[in-house]
Amino acid sequence: MNRRIASGSAAGARLLAGMGLGAVAARAAYVALTRRPPGLNGLPGEEVWDRTNHRGEPVTLLEGPALVAGAAAAGLLAPGATGRTRAAALLAGAASGVLGGYDDLAGSASSRGFKGHLGALARGEVTSGAVKILGIGATGLAAAAVAGSPAPTRRGRAFDTVVNGAIVAGSANLMNLFDLRPGRAIKVGVITGAPLALARPSSAAVAAPLGAAAALLPEDLAERAMLGDTGSNALGALLGLAATRLGRRSRLAVLSGLVALNAASEFVSFTKVIAGNPVLDRIDMLGRRPVAVPAPASSSASASTTATEKPDMEDAFRPHVPPQTGPAGDGVAADPA
Repeated sequence: MNRRIASGSAAGARLLAGMGLGAVAARAAYVALTRRPPGLNGLPGEEVWDRTNHRGEPVTLLEGPALVAGAAAAGLLAPGATGRTRAAALLAGAASGVLGGYDDLAGSASSRGFKGHLGALARGEVTSGAVKILGIGATGLAAAAVAGSPAPTRRGRAFDTVVNGAIVAGSANLMNLFDLRPGRAIKVGVITGAPLALARPSSAAVAAPLGAAAALLPEDLAERAMLGDTGSNALGALLGLAATRLGRRSRLAVLSGLVALNAASEFVSFTKVIAGNPVLDRIDMLGRRPVAVPAPASSSASASTTATEKPDMEDAFRPHVPPQTGPAGDGVAADPA
């Protein structure tokens, strides 16, 4: 009994240490990045990372890189994880973040979701979203291979790699689908990550990203910053990697849920589902500023606006992304974060 208590206390201490390291590292990265935003292709940092949100207020996408950097640094230092798990976490978080950042900064909103991006790919158009989808899929498999499997046979290890890779990739994509309202993606991450933190096989892997996400939540809720694809893809990938440390039955259940939710997102608005459920809506609004109510349109404007010209309410709380102009004068349209 005393050994169990001591073991539980040690595991709890390791979890708190990992979360604390993640929180400190993420906050330090955020302060450093926002103090001197990194430029790109000759553009100043503010122009690269700053956006105007639905309220007409400035919001930065640097919360995403801060989460990636904080989770990566803390993941390498947090106690309790094996060397393979640390390497897999670094790969999953960094690669998913880079791919998400590419979509944040260089993408366009011409295609949406798996159907839109893969449909464009079938027509010969390579969208930033298609690059991200394929890249995150490959990242998931690579991270799963690095993390390894305890299965005794080669076939079992191959099966685990495919399942675990799909969990990492599916979780990365799903988390991005929740990054449509202030604080929502981080809340989903904390709620889904809490059971993983309490499960001994996955607690060491989930501590750093949970701490990093929680430390950045106030900036997100205050609408000063948002995760964007960079942060949401990385957070989802890291939570998915933690879930791959569970038993096979649990992992298959997690994978089934991820597949179902990713498929449902092609036909169902998560925002509408959340708003229609009193409990989910209360959690979603917790800590957020009151919803901005748009000014009523004038009669002449209303008469000239058709149903197809109305803004997509699913993205009403995402930043407006103006076209960015490169140093040579060629306009590059950035994807909404």
